[in-house]
Amino acid sequence: MIDQKHKETLHTDKKNYEYITVTNDENKVRIYTLKNGLKVFLAQNSDAPRIQTYIPVRTGSNNDPADNTGLAHYLEHMMFKGTSRIGTQNWAKEKELLDQISALYEDHKAEQDPEKKKEIYKKIDELSQEASQYAIANEYDKAISSLGASGTNAHTWFNETVYKNNIPNNELEKWLKIEKERFSEMVLRLFHTELESVYEEFNRAQDNDSRLVTYELMDALFPTHPNGQQTTIGKPEHLKNPSMKAIHKYFDEYYVPNNYAMVLVGDLDFEETIQLVDQYFGAIPYKELPKKTPVVEQPLTEIVKRTVKSPTTPRVQLAWRTDSYGTKEAMLADITANILSNRGEAGLLDLNINQTQRMLWAQAFSVGLKQYGYFSIVAVPKETQTLEEAEKMVLEQIELIKKGDFPDWMLPAIIKDFKIQRLKSLETADGLATNLYDTYIKGRSWEEELNELDEYQLFTKGDIIDFARSFFKDNYAVIYKEKGVNDQLVRVDNPGITPIKINRDAQSEFLKEIIAEKTEDIQPEFIDYKKEITTDTVKDKKLSFVRNKYNDIAQVHFIFPFGSDHDRDLGISTQLLQYLGTEDFSPEDLKKEFFKIGVTNDFKTTNDQLLISLSGLEENMEKGVALLQKWMYNVLPDDAIYRQFVETVIENREATKKDKNRIMTALTNYTKLGSFSRYTDIISKEELENSSAEVFTDRMKNLFKYPYEVFFYGKDLENFKQYIGNYIENESFQIPEPKYYPEPETNGNVYFTDYDMVQVEMSKVGKGHAVDTSNFGKINVFNEYFGRGLSSIVFQEIRESKSLAYSAYVSYAANSELGHPDYITTYIGTQPDKLQTAVSTMSELMNELPEVPIQFESAKNAALKQIASARITRNNIFFNTLRLKKLGIYHDFRKDIYGQIENLTFEDLKDFYRTEIKPIHFNTAIIGKKENLNMDAVNQMGTFKELTLKEIFGH
Repeated sequence: MIDQKHKETLHTDKKNYEYITVTNDENKVRIYTLKNGLKVFLAQNSDAPRIQTYIPVRTGSNNDPADNTGLAHYLEHMMFKGTSRIGTQNWAKEKELLDQISALYEDHKAEQDPEKKKEIYKKIDELSQEASQYAIANEYDKAISSLGASGTNAHTWFNETVYKNNIPNNELEKWLKIEKERFSEMVLRLFHTELESVYEEFNRAQDNDSRLVTYELMDALFPTHPNGQQTTIGKPEHLKNPSMKAIHKYFDEYYVPNNYAMVLVGDLDFEETIQLVDQYFGAIPYKELPKKTPVVEQPLTEIVKRTVKSPTTPRVQLAWRTDSYGTKEAMLADITANILSNRGEAGLLDLNINQTQRMLWAQAFSVGLKQYGYFSIVAVPKETQTLEEAEKMVLEQIELIKKGDFPDWMLPAIIKDFKIQRLKSLETADGLATNLYDTYIKGRSWEEELNELDEYQLFTKGDIIDFARSFFKDNYAVIYKEKGVNDQLVRVDNPGITPIKINRDAQSEFLKEIIAEKTEDIQPEFIDYKKEITTDTVKDKKLSFVRNKYNDIAQVHFIFPFGSDHDRDLGISTQLLQYLGTEDFSPEDLKKEFFKIGVTNDFKTTNDQLLISLSGLEENMEKGVALLQKWMYNVLPDDAIYRQFVETVIENREATKKDKNRIMTALTNYTKLGSFSRYTDIISKEELENSSAEVFTDRMKNLFKYPYEVFFYGKDLENFKQYIGNYIENESFQIPEPKYYPEPETNGNVYFTDYDMVQVEMSKVGKGHAVDTSNFGKINVFNEYFGRGLSSIVFQEIRESKSLAYSAYVSYAANSELGHPDYITTYIGTQPDKLQTAVSTMSELMNELPEVPIQFESAKNAALKQIASARITRNNIFFNTLRLKKLGIYHDFRKDIYGQIENLTFEDLKDFYRTEIKPIHFNTAIIGKKENLNMDAVNQMGTFKELTLKEIFGH
């Protein structure tokens, strides 16, 4: 047993509240426990006058009743629908109807006759229409938005349901009032429309390839445990036959203060905050939790093989069941996964499979859950390889671990990397808050979490070898994901929901009180970039510096003012570099050397910039710069490796053409920019095959002879200046002229690509006028008011009222560079039989900007509060100046935007809509299964053209 560096100590604060801290905790987290069992985690972070909030509930899909799977996730959705005080105009009348609807759902669930079920559903639909006249849609979100909150969301998983908000610190008490109300009772209003939205989410999951494999994998690994037997989204038959009574019962049992926590990290006062939390949440009564009998899985004693099919590239995934998070076995599995795959790309799979291009890609990882967990490897073979061959190759790497055939330095390097990642994650309010809620969910103490790295450090190479020999046997599940037709897809008809009333103009008394209650405004702080950024010249290079006030991690960025517009093949040259070494270092040795010193390198090519970045411990940064330049100046062109590289590039291109999301991205780009664009103008297969490695390595050898500037983010500028000059040589090359890419008009074309999927996705793209920075305030409020977010006009109408889609939005995107056009994008993902109605609804909304004064004022005030409480920190201080420079701006432009929004009227917004949005013609991108499309409806949208994958990808 080690002498623990971190130990719990008990204290009493000025208000006589007891709390726990942990010695040597640099974040000085306080953990309170109220009399009703509510755990409260508080920590201070002064980056901005805001507080990151999480309310994690220790329950998820693993507690779903066996005949009501998906319940925890659906309940999470309903937690945004309000209470008897939030979201209603007349609770007494609404409740009477909701009780009748609840009883009908019980009849509907029990009824076996399909026709009688339809009749009951019609009654539910009629009563829901009647009840909706008393409901106020999305009032929780309106209340939260009025505070200036951002990131409002929630998620459900096996053992957790987590509710999220980031709020200005002056609105803490109002936030607590709202959340106390929300967690005190559940009202299942607007139930059947939300249920249909959840079903659309289920459809999206069916079209998600990774979920297809994961569900099958978990079912094989956990044949009796809920980890594998109950998906979070639920079974379709249960989603279509819900029980409102079961949801209320679940809420009453698990949403009790001794089963959830309050995590608050930000600019807060400890004593005032705990007193407020107690004031609002302390009175919610403690309640014993239901007794649960743990489900114990029998050990796997054989290889469990499964096969699934979908249109995407074949792959294989293996997994071994582990013990629960925090156990010795789970920790050893985590280290072993990093010996195979790590951030430094120096693991056995990284070097022996990916670096040598023996397969397209392979990666190992481990997942620790509250009960059990798993160690997994994913492998994507080349077209000439079978899935079984890929499985054999990754198993060979595990055999190397069993033999101890991995370097002695690997284990200390992995632990060093764990520490670096811990430093990075805990320096932000969100990173620390996320770690705290995850610790709570898994039933661990903060002391255990902080001591974990010291425990990892005790493991020896011998421990890893012993673990691998005893753990990795023929006791795993393997899923072969073949390319083919997925015959497991569930397709369900549109139930025919009557649009409900959403009462946009209405406000409950509760919301009126929240809005009327004034708090002292946070004053915006706008940054003086000249004061925050130190500039100098080293040789002929501009050097910029921002001090890291948080930890010992430093960053060095080499910023080249040219990109793929200036040299089309710049990006592929940096990709090839990753596979090449020098006379002194093999490609594998270079990866190892970077990982040993705890420094990562990254090459990012955009159309007008190449950014080469190093990140790691400041004490090792000079070693990182030296290693980077030795590599680039002395890179050896190896044509054998180049031939493999070309083969890998071509196969990866083919893989992207099988991926639905990548196809939709390519199709949308074609819809926006036409057949010739940066997306399609790529080096061809023939050019690659007829070229040689030297053509690309010469680019890398000469790169530092071009103009560039240096940005250093760290602590010791003087030390950096002393050594960086040794790595700078004078310019001897000029920047080439950029290629011109047209930005054609969008004039009513409809482009379609066929793909076997349950949903259909549609995106309309319209070219606007050239970017005008005087419109930025209007754009901010327009998106908030009309197009995006839970209380936007589009979300309310498409999802809340008519339940036509899980995801729908309109977004106005200002161009990032002067002289180029803005673009307006609309998106709908829905069932094919709902598409025509969804498109018509969107068109009606876009025809004339709906006028809802209350909602406009709310959107405007939310935007102002978000700007007032935001602060620019860390390396964003510098990178913001690069972004603003492209718009001809050299100061903190948020000040201008704030002024624009302050003076904005609804008439101004309407004028903006009439001049900048309404006249726009749109092109349309549609992806889906052609036989499911209503072609009459599609042809009404414009001139129809079906595109091949070669046309949209350019290869």
